[in-house]
Amino acid sequence: MCCKTNQSSPETIYPQSSIVLCGAAVLTTEICFMNKYPSLFSDAVCSALGNYVYRLIDPRNGDTFYVGKGKDNRVFSHVEASKKLTSTHDEVSLKLDRIREIHDAGLEVIHVIHRHKIPDGSVFQVEAALIDAYQGLTNIQGGVGSDSFGPAHVQEITDRYALPSLDDVGNRKLVLININNLQDRSDRRLIYDQVRLAWRLSPSKARKADFVLAVVRGVVVGAFEAHEWLQATPDNFSELSPARTVPDRWGFRGQPADDATWEFFVGTRGKRIDDPKMRHHQNPVRYWNL
Repeated sequence: MCCKTNQSSPETIYPQSSIVLCGAAVLTTEICFMNKYPSLFSDAVCSALGNYVYRLIDPRNGDTFYVGKGKDNRVFSHVEASKKLTSTHDEVSLKLDRIREIHDAGLEVIHVIHRHKIPDGSVFQVEAALIDAYQGLTNIQGGVGSDSFGPAHVQEITDRYALPSLDDVGNRKLVLININNLQDRSDRRLIYDQVRLAWRLSPSKARKADFVLAVVRGVVVGAFEAHEWLQATPDNFSELSPARTVPDRWGFRGQPADDATWEFFVGTRGKRIDDPKMRHHQNPVRYWNL
């Protein structure tokens, strides 16, 4: 089937396909789909697209489950990767697992080109803004700058720029872990339970740390001593919901730091991390002096 467009529209869906072009300027070109599912863009389309940001949508409920950026045929690579997996794989990412479920239902992933012809210097920011806009994504990493400049309640914005800065930590060895959706910064037990697992990290490095810091959008909200680091299995953390455990990740048992240490790192409502080298980027775990 050949589909042609010569005018702009907010959203153009090519019939019998799973490609959607979103944005103010839809490509003026002819795209031929021999089957209902286009497996690759032509060279002409790749050249015209330039940098783009895309979404993968589950046709069963319309949910966006992945946001990415790329060039050429990057948008199709996830479906291709899912076809190479078999039931013998021990670990399947949430994204590829979702794609396989869609295929098992006899359906195809909907691919949306959300914005194209993006300048090189802007593509990371556009991707990050889109990741921030959709909840429940299967992306392992957040968007660039989301921790520092992403969506935040006005109280979080006030805290971020009005709270005192974290002083020079000297030679202290730290593991900083970025956590989200913290309901009560005054509840140390709640912070502890959220920061203690489950993380992809180096246990050998983590075991050398003096303290584990819980961080919410660039603000230290908790300081803890880790007595031991264990694989995040149900057996090792039987006191927590099994849904919190991930066997190939790690967690710790420990306790809140003493009052003086807590005051140094956290203070009353938290302390801002101003050193850009100490801030989180995409990985939720960051090491300091380790």
